[in-house]
Amino acid sequence: MKPYLLLLCILFSHIVLSQESESIEERELSAVVVNAQTDKPMESVHVINLNQVVGTITDDKGQFKITAAVNDTLYFSFLGFKSQKIRVTNDMFKFQNTKIALTELAYALEEVIVRPYQLTGYLEIDVKNLPINNAYQYSISGLSVGYEAGSKSPSAVTKVLGAIMNPADLLRNLFGKQPNQMKKLRKIKEDDQIRDLLASKFDREILTELLQIDKVDIQDILNNCNYSKSFIKTANDLQILDAISSCYEDFKVLNRQ
Repeated sequence: MKPYLLLLCILFSHIVLSQESESIEERELSAVVVNAQTDKPMESVHVINLNQVVGTITDDKGQFKITAAVNDTLYFSFLGFKSQKIRVTNDMFKFQNTKIALTELAYALEEVIVRPYQLTGYLEIDVKNLPINNAYQYSISGLSVGYEAGSKSPSAVTKVLGAIMNPADLLRNLFGKQPNQMKKLRKIKEDDQIRDLLASKFDREILTELLQIDKVDIQDILNNCNYSKSFIKTANDLQILDAISSCYEDFKVLNRQ
């Protein structure tokens, strides 16, 4: 009886290992995004695989295809609709064109008080009274990174160096303890669909999902890299991503030294 039991154990182990290998295999997943209220297909919905760091958008029939594996998390985003995360299952591969419904948000318009500029007619005086936005970032041909205008200090690298010298500093804690999440920065920047989506967002929601860090951590990282409060508050998510990436690259270089 023992040889038979041994054979059964071997066969059982082989089946289990085969199932596990199939479950983690990356395949092309097809599904449809619809409006939960009307059941109509939704076009141009952004779909991001948070694990593989790839993105796509739905076509005019609400359909999309994306590379995924079982247990990957898909993130769906569309203006005016509640963002949603879906865990990929085996059934989604077996039964193609699974319907994924997004719920429309109800926006409450708040009272807005318009304060006109108090213009005097004298250019020298009126120019001084106009608000100045110091949150611009500029790109120069030939340089791989941009720079921030306004109150960003030229001693930003020095501040990063000081952060590395202090083992308790937030930069070292975040970048040092989560290297895998920070490695996603490069992959995110290489995907055009994700970059286009981030360029239109200002809520940091997608960044927190992709990097698995809190909004407070993002703000603290940029504070430690000496970005201005104005930039942190008004920049879009793509600008924030580029700023974090620049800060992380400085950290890696200085940390090796």
